[in-house]
Amino acid sequence: MTASQRVAVLGGGIAGLTAAQELAERGLDVTVYEANDRLGGKARSIPVDGSDGLLGEHGFRFFPAYYTNVVKTMARIPDGTGGSVADHLVSTSETLIASADGDGAVASTESPDTPREWVSAIQPQIAGGEVPRRELAHFVSRLAVLLTSCEDRREQAFEHQSWWEFIDADAMSPAYRKHLAQSTQALVALRPEIGSARTVGTIYLQLLFGQLDPGAPAERVLDGPTSEVWLDHWHDYLDAQGVDVRLDSPVTELHSDGHRVTGAVIDGESVTADHYVAALPVDVLPALLTPALRRAAPSLRGVDRIRTAWMNGVQFYLDRDIPIVNGHAVYADSPWAITSVSQRQFWTDHDLGARSDGDVQGVVSVIASDWDTPGMLYDKPGRECTREEAVAEIWAQLQAHLGADTLPDEARVAHFLDPELAETDDGLRNDAPLVINTVGSLQHRPRPDTDAPNLAVAGDYARVETDLATMEAANEAGRRAANAVLDAAGAAAPRVDVWGLSEPRAFDPLKRQDRMRFKLGLPHPGEVGHDAWAFARTLRP
Repeated sequence: MTASQRVAVLGGGIAGLTAAQELAERGLDVTVYEANDRLGGKARSIPVDGSDGLLGEHGFRFFPAYYTNVVKTMARIPDGTGGSVADHLVSTSETLIASADGDGAVASTESPDTPREWVSAIQPQIAGGEVPRRELAHFVSRLAVLLTSCEDRREQAFEHQSWWEFIDADAMSPAYRKHLAQSTQALVALRPEIGSARTVGTIYLQLLFGQLDPGAPAERVLDGPTSEVWLDHWHDYLDAQGVDVRLDSPVTELHSDGHRVTGAVIDGESVTADHYVAALPVDVLPALLTPALRRAAPSLRGVDRIRTAWMNGVQFYLDRDIPIVNGHAVYADSPWAITSVSQRQFWTDHDLGARSDGDVQGVVSVIASDWDTPGMLYDKPGRECTREEAVAEIWAQLQAHLGADTLPDEARVAHFLDPELAETDDGLRNDAPLVINTVGSLQHRPRPDTDAPNLAVAGDYARVETDLATMEAANEAGRRAANAVLDAAGAAAPRVDVWGLSEPRAFDPLKRQDRMRFKLGLPHPGEVGHDAWAFARTLRP
C-alpha cells in the first residue's frame, strides 16, 4: 500500500471522525464529507442565535464508566493548552431520582467504600425503597442469570426476548414496573416492552459495574459545550493530520458495479476514492442503497429494518444558577421520560453571563425520550405538539417533580429546542432519530467490514460490542471500520486498538459451564423452574 490510497469518509459524526483520525494517522489520504455546517453529528453544539453567544445542543453529553474507546480517542486530541480534550471530562457525584409526589431520592455515583455502601450500590438504587424486597431479589436474580449466561445464549435466546418479559414485569407490582422496568427508557430511549433483553440487560450491568469499580468514575460530563471543548479541537487536529474536511456536503448517491463502490455524488458533484466509509445516519443510508450496492454488500439489506425512536433535548437558560444535583436528575413519573443535567456547576470556564449580556447565569439541559405518550399540559404526545408546546410541556414536567419554588417561571430567560425537530402541519418531524435495539434486531445490524471490498460501515447502528446507540458505539464502529479499510488496502500500519465491553472475570467459569449447557439444549441453571414459577403467577387471583 502507498500513502496515496484515498479514503472518502461519508459523514462527520463521532463514527466518521474516529475512522478519519485513525486512517490519517496511518498515512492514508482522507477526506470527510459532512452534510451540516459543523462536525459532530448529534453531538455538535449549535449557536442559539447564529452568533458566538449561547450554544444549544441535541442533548447533554454523558460518559459512563464503560465508555473506553471514545475516551481514549479524546485523550489523543490536543486541546490547545498542553492537555487533551479528555481532560475536560468532569466526574459527577450523585444522581437525583425525582418523583412527582415529592418523594425523591439522591443516589451516590461515587465508588462505595464501606460494606453498607457496597450493599446499597449492588441493589438497584432507582428502586427508591418502594419495590417489595422479594421483587427486588427477583430482579437481582434475573441480572445474575444474564451475567452468568454465555454469549451464544444471549444472542440466540435473550436477543429474541424483551427486557419486560425477561424480568417478568407483568407479574410484578406497579412500583417494580416503574422503577426497574420502565426506568430504562430515560437512559436509552427504548421502551422495555420492545427492547432486547440482551441489549438492555447488558448495558444495565455495565452501568452497575461502573459504579462498583474504584478505578474509574461511574459517570462524567463535559466541562463546557461539546463543540468548544471537544469537537472544534478535533477538527483542528484532523486538519493538522492532513484530513480534508468538507462541510455542507451531503451525500445524495452511492454508485456500485454490483461488486464494489465506484463513486458517490456529494453536494451535486461526482466523487471517487479507493475506499469509502459510510458513516451516515441509519435514516439516511437506506435511501442510498441501490440494487447494485445491495448485491455488493448483502449485509446492508437489513439496515432499513432497524427501528428508531426520538431522544431530543431542550436547554433552559436561567437568570440564576440552580444546580439541582451534582449529576443527572431522572424524573421517574414524567410522561416523556425526561432526564436533565444542570450544566453551570460543571462548566467552570464557560461564562454564560459574558455570552448573554449578563442575563443568563444557569442552564438546565433536558432530554425527553418518550414522544409517544400524552403529556401533562396538552394531553397529546410530543410528536403531535408544536415546538412551543413541546418546550412548555417539558418545563411543566420538570416543575411537577422539582416544584415551582425550586424552578420558578421567573427564572427562565430563554430556551433552545433541538432544531432537528421540525414543525409540520401534523406536529413535529424528527430529522435526527435515535437507533433502538428492538427484539431480534441484531440480525439487521451490518458489521463494519462489508462484502464490498472497498466499503466499510461506521455508525452507532453497526454490529459492535457496544450494541446501543451511543458515542461509545459510534467510536467503536469507527475504529473497526478503519481496520476494515486497512485490511482491504493491504496496509502495513498497525491495526487500530478496539475495546469491547468488560465483565468481571470471576463469572467466566459459570459462563463456560453455561456454554456447554446451551450446546446441549439445556436451560441456564437459574432458569430451571422459572417457567413454572411464571405460569403459577398467572394463576393467582
